Amino acid sequence: MSTRREFIKYVSVVAGLGAAASMGWVNAATRGPWFMPDEGDKHQRAFIAFGAQDAIWEDFTADVQEALGRIARTIARYEPVTVFCRSNERSLAEELCGTANITYINTQLDDIWMRDIGANFVIDGDGGLGAVDFNFNGWGNKQQHAKDAKLAGLVAENAEASNLRTELVGEGGGIEVDGHGTGIMTESSWINANRNPDWSKAEVEQELKERLGLRKIIWLPGIKGKDITDAHVDFYARFVKPGVVIANLDNDPESYDRNVTLAHLEILKNATDADGRKLQVHTVSPPLYPRKSKFNKNNPDFAAGYINYFVINGAVIAPEFGDKAADTKAFDLLSELYPDREVVQLNIDAISAGGGGIHCVTSHQPGV
Repeated sequence: MSTRREFIKYVSVVAGLGAAASMGWVNAATRGPWFMPDEGDKHQRAFIAFGAQDAIWEDFTADVQEALGRIARTIARYEPVTVFCRSNERSLAEELCGTANITYINTQLDDIWMRDIGANFVIDGDGGLGAVDFNFNGWGNKQQHAKDAKLAGLVAENAEASNLRTELVGEGGGIEVDGHGTGIMTESSWINANRNPDWSKAEVEQELKERLGLRKIIWLPGIKGKDITDAHVDFYARFVKPGVVIANLDNDPESYDRNVTLAHLEILKNATDADGRKLQVHTVSPPLYPRKSKFNKNNPDFAAGYINYFVINGAVIAPEFGDKAADTKAFDLLSELYPDREVVQLNIDAISAGGGGIHCVTSHQPGV
């Protein structure tokens, strides 16, 4: 049987290895071929950034912290969790997130979006672990981020991973891969002047392929300027496994996302992966009647997306929004698509109020 390593095209040329190593980072080509595994593969641990603050979340800070605690405690039932937190909030983090199967690292933080500010792990199939830092810039300088921009390096250091540098700017929420050479990305978040003003689409694609071990990227248009991320892919399309995708389909005729998701669905249904397989596409739709609360009242940023779930060892951690019919439909679909995992739904309305979800506030270190 072919291994994943045999799928990767090794294209970079190594130069100046000794000098690079002495600076604490290496070119992605110095060991490899590196590739990003599927999220559903074995995890070493998960990560959460307990970084909500009043300057950003205002009256919702405590609610966001409680939601992060629910997520951390739930994940810790299945795999170890590392929580990054400010030293003066360590006791609060431990109170809300718990201590069973959880370790804490004190550091400075701006916010909670672990998927975007953490390391993007790659492996080489021979026990090597690398961490790609995509130079987080606050989604195009939309929010304070100087502290969060340093977290990827800290994550890599604590994982004892090779810190792999690139000049490309982006976020982990903008990356979706099947672990076998195929990626799905939105043009709106990667080919954007607020991240990569001097990069062509071809240059962005080549860099992503080299850094993540991809042979093909399926580009979705996304949409710029409607949310802070410029439409990260993890709110639109996710790989269940190679050849199988779950896509967001917005059925609200008043939503700007309606036409976006229809366009994405058309692309995905006609796409093939890196091995030439036509994709099998399932759809999940946001709730039309989420529970009424202070979090979604007159809040255009409220992101009620079932697709922003997190696949961990033995479970899928997914949101629920108080719409019984929609919640049940999402639960049943995820249970069907992930038959060997327990689907656990959590109330994350406070996090959704900031335009994010469970996948956005988590990341993981793959097992090697």
